Amino acid sequence: MNIISQAHSLSGHITVPGSKSHTIRALLLAALADGKSSIHNPLPSADCLSTAAAIPLMGSSVELNLTTEGKPGSDWIVDGAGKNLHLPTDVVNVGNSGSLLYFLSPVAATLDGWSVFTGDESIRKRPVAHMVEALNQMGAEAYVTQPGKTVCPMIIKGPVNTKNTVRTEGSVSSQYISGMMMAALRLKGTLHIELSDPKETPYLTMTQKWLEKAGAKVSISEDFKHIEVTGPETMKAFDCTIPSDWEAVAFPLIAALITNSEITIDNIDGSGTQGDDAIVEALISLGADIDWNREKETLTVRGMKKAKNGTGRLSTENLPGGEMHINLSGYPDAICAVAVISCFTEGTIYIEDIGVCRRKETDRIEVLKKELGDLGAEIETGDDFMIIRGHSPVLKDGNRNPAFKMHGGNVQSYKDHRVAMSLACLGLGLGDGEKINVADAECCAVSFPRFFEAMNGIGAGFTEQK
Repeated sequence: MNIISQAHSLSGHITVPGSKSHTIRALLLAALADGKSSIHNPLPSADCLSTAAAIPLMGSSVELNLTTEGKPGSDWIVDGAGKNLHLPTDVVNVGNSGSLLYFLSPVAATLDGWSVFTGDESIRKRPVAHMVEALNQMGAEAYVTQPGKTVCPMIIKGPVNTKNTVRTEGSVSSQYISGMMMAALRLKGTLHIELSDPKETPYLTMTQKWLEKAGAKVSISEDFKHIEVTGPETMKAFDCTIPSDWEAVAFPLIAALITNSEITIDNIDGSGTQGDDAIVEALISLGADIDWNREKETLTVRGMKKAKNGTGRLSTENLPGGEMHINLSGYPDAICAVAVISCFTEGTIYIEDIGVCRRKETDRIEVLKKELGDLGAEIETGDDFMIIRGHSPVLKDGNRNPAFKMHGGNVQSYKDHRVAMSLACLGLGLGDGEKINVADAECCAVSFPRFFEAMNGIGAGFTEQK
């Protein structure tokens, strides 16, 4: 599916789906629990549905409460396997979900016998050597099946134990660290994990809070280099409500800021368990008109002429040195949204510590350099950084800025959901007559089902190319 995006103003209220990170953790921990757990407001995305399809292979069952249209409902019931958890009865195909791969494989490794993990074409290009090494340190036999490769399919023979301290970088991803933390619930003793270069640390805190709700003893040092989880801990069934997904909030947020818009994003998560909420402070430092009402759980965003100052001009001029340095090591999935908004900001923005973004669904650093560059962006990249020298569409007086050169064109999503959503939003801020055609845009369903319908509900005017 190709989507056409062009200049539109936005207005009204929008609610983004529940958090993918929270939903997948809830499903896996419910599978480990004894009894029936209720999960309200889950994200019915492809990754979460892959998880719902995988955990029954190990003894649990999932009721999605389908609607009359056959779509997953807003309340899911998981009948946990608990003490009857067993080896997967088939190959575990994680689809496109790196979270599922890295979370469930350590749990499977607590069982005596072999498990096999694979995924779609994208997953079979993502590295698992770090996962294999960590599992072997825990006492498993873990291998990739293709000689000379570092990717899935991956085979694992358990059980693992807590005899050895696991030493690993933690820079490739935080997900396999979270997976080992979850697996520790089933192990006797204390699992010690030493990280030399921890990244995506807010997600480790998220896992810690989930495990502590289950009664587990979890310790994480202030620098995130030392983690301890003590088991075994018998999970009990639970009832939870999934908060809104900050990674999804970023897209209507930036769309409103680059258009003559005023929108309210409802059901905003103020718990602090999602590192991506740091994007609000970063954007406000550029002059963004954003009001976060924590009591009402709303985010009101005003862009361009609808901003309180009448221009909505974003600029780095009031920051030290007249430039922005934004470190995304804690929330690297924001790179696509941050890169797009940087193209509409007057000044130089350094997006730093993003090496992990080369190992996501795509090499997002190279993909953004190519696609944004083709649309007129002045962009420079390195191994773990991106520099964007952007321009606001307007001058300080609100008149058109002749230095703003972003334009329309045909772009590729590379079947990466965040790339697709960010490029579609970019098109909304272009000048009259300019259009962006986003190829393979249906991939948005991975994290934001019905993204285009939701955005059209506030005036985005996205259309499908016939």
